[in-house]
Amino acid sequence: MKVSNKETRRNIQSGIILIVPFILWILPANFFDTGQSICISKLLMDRDCPGCGITRAVQHAMHGEFTLAFGFNKVIIVLLPLFVFIYLRLARDTIRRLKTRFNRNQ
Repeated sequence: MKVSNKETRRNIQSGIILIVPFILWILPANFFDTGQSICISKLLMDRDCPGCGITRAVQHAMHGEFTLAFGFNKVIIVLLPLFVFIYLRLARDTIRRLKTRFNRNQ
């Protein structure tokens, strides 16, 4: 059975999205705390945008450091449950898709 380019691309994207949280979890919690900001608002206007600190906040929240995460960006209260929901839904859909494909090939 031939796999389409669209399906291959979707499988690669799903794989990357499913692996990224594990990579972030393996990295130390303070991995993103230092270094140059990549925020356009911060670089061009030297002003924080509403998203500034969200990467650091997610990283610290993933390591159970919720007070630090809240200090970097208060939106983490909403975003972390949303990220977890989206991640679990994507994982479920990917597993279902792979099971269906596996069952068709038997």
